[in-house]
Amino acid sequence: MSFNPTPHTEAPAPARPALAPREQETLRHIAEGCTYLQTARHMGLSQHTVDAYLRRIRTKLGINSTAELTRLAVSLGL
Repeated sequence: MSFNPTPHTEAPAPARPALAPREQETLRHIAEGCTYLQTARHMGLSQHTVDAYLRRIRTKLGINSTAELTRLAVSLGL
């Protein structure tokens, strides 16, 4: 009689909410070390809009710090 355990399968990781293209671009600039003003100038936006994009990203992904934002950008290949 042989023992045949059922294979262990991991539960899939919860999907991350998708970031809009402009949110991805904003994240890339911040991860590169740009300030909000520099990011705004690169993207042709106001600093307020850059701040709004970053707040949305943080809310969507439960991120609290710029370091976490940078890690996310690296993991996404931005």
